[in-house]
Amino acid sequence: MEKKWWKESVVYQIYPRSFKDSNGDGIGDLKGITSKLDYLKELGIDVLWLSPVYKSPNDDNGYDISDYQAIMDEFGTMEDWDELLAGLHSRGMKMMMDLVVNHSSDEHHWFVESRKSKDNPYRDYYIWRPGKDGQEPNNWTSFFSGSAWQYDEHTDEYFLHLFSKKQPDLNWENPKLRQEVYDMMTWWLDKGIDGFRMDVINLISKADGLPSSPGGKRYDWGGDYFMNGPRVHEYLQEMNSEVLSKYDMITVGECPGASTEDAAQYANNEGTELNMIFTFEHMDIDSGPGGKWDVKPWKLADLKEVMSKWQYDLEGKGWNSLYLNNHDQPRMVSRFGDDGSYRVESAKMLATFLHMLKGTPYIYQGEEIGMTNVRFDSIEEYNDIEIHNMYGEKVIEGNEDHQRVMEAIYVKGRDNARTPVQWDDSENAGFTTGTPWLKVNPNYKEINAKKALEDKDSIFYYYQKLIQLRKEHDIIVYGKYELILEDNEQIYAYTRSLADEKLLVICNFAGENATFTLPNDLKYGSRELLIHNYEVDAHEEISNFVLKPYEARVYLLN
Repeated sequence: MEKKWWKESVVYQIYPRSFKDSNGDGIGDLKGITSKLDYLKELGIDVLWLSPVYKSPNDDNGYDISDYQAIMDEFGTMEDWDELLAGLHSRGMKMMMDLVVNHSSDEHHWFVESRKSKDNPYRDYYIWRPGKDGQEPNNWTSFFSGSAWQYDEHTDEYFLHLFSKKQPDLNWENPKLRQEVYDMMTWWLDKGIDGFRMDVINLISKADGLPSSPGGKRYDWGGDYFMNGPRVHEYLQEMNSEVLSKYDMITVGECPGASTEDAAQYANNEGTELNMIFTFEHMDIDSGPGGKWDVKPWKLADLKEVMSKWQYDLEGKGWNSLYLNNHDQPRMVSRFGDDGSYRVESAKMLATFLHMLKGTPYIYQGEEIGMTNVRFDSIEEYNDIEIHNMYGEKVIEGNEDHQRVMEAIYVKGRDNARTPVQWDDSENAGFTTGTPWLKVNPNYKEINAKKALEDKDSIFYYYQKLIQLRKEHDIIVYGKYELILEDNEQIYAYTRSLADEKLLVICNFAGENATFTLPNDLKYGSRELLIHNYEVDAHEEISNFVLKPYEARVYLLN
């Protein structure tokens, strides 16, 4: 059991546009984050993950970067950033920056040069190809709908963009480009940051020859050709050797489409690539055959299967990251719990379930006060490029039913996570004195941080206790996972084992009572009730008892 600080940490993700606005322009900023550092310190988090704050035209909310070594004007200045880092470090917290190097903005100096001519020194920093028979070079589809290729009249060629057409993919085959990336990473690490979260990092290697997907459609999904590609491990090992291995840092790679076998390579115990990756398998349990927007009811059996597979398959081989929502995913209490009658209970239950698993837990801003999904009345009130592209494709071009598509947006849209953080019950939830860039969820008068801090039984203080328990018990960090009651359709229960100790985690995922029966082979001498989200008699016999709706309990057994 090799102890590492990043295994023992809890990470808090900030989406800067929506966190806290300090100057009244309606957009969250760096000074706003700095003003809330004492709040984060009270929560108890160890690492702040800052979603992109780099200079950007903002086509995709900062994930289209035009200068990797400058701060976006809307967020403030480099001096504001320095102040934030110093404020974190003085409070004993660390900073993890977002690294977006699968693509840049089309306004980045490299791309401006690249598109000038076929013999420009920067041409090969991007992926350019001539068309085929008057069509795109291949039939790959962008993650944001439509073709993954954009024709450029000036040089009569197409460039690849797996995301927006303003986000051309970088050509990692080019060693000069790779060196530029490593130099930039080193620059930030030397400024004092403590790690990187790497955006879609497993897309940086594309299949040799960029072949079409054999589906035969004009635009076909090409995921098999640009996810976990042939040279991705070579590139990450080079990055590790050139940069990562030289610093005591935390790294997590966003890796859509990665299997547990892939993860065991990316996050291997030898430390030759990354510390951990984000998996998306559990984020797809409510997706039908048509993908993300084809929403189907999720089953607890599917959640058990996916989460257990990642726990079992990485045991002794690599490290898990743990999350149930982020800036790209809907609010977890709306998706996996009950954001109505049992919002508080189910939010606490979900937090218990997640933080007691093996891996590093990630909290997304507002999760700690139980923020929920939002239902805006019209498509115009949504900001996200993915939502608008999908709506255009399905409703405007495809004549699909408006209301059915809106219902999918209510469940899965990325703006669910991006509504401003609800600080208090004043206008705009205390997020801004101006007009917020995205409307505040109307439930802010009921759900806000001020109210949570005044209530000792709030979700906030429950999270505080979960984080504290992690610092007090090695078993929560390092214990081995084992699923129990596998076939139970209401209860997700599991154990964690380390030396002579056992942790028993019991979570009722149902909005009704559920009977828990202790498996016969689970023997114990003494027991200690570590945390619970309902009033419980700590001395109650645990061989058989009734759990209330969304009840969670964690026992330490000896």
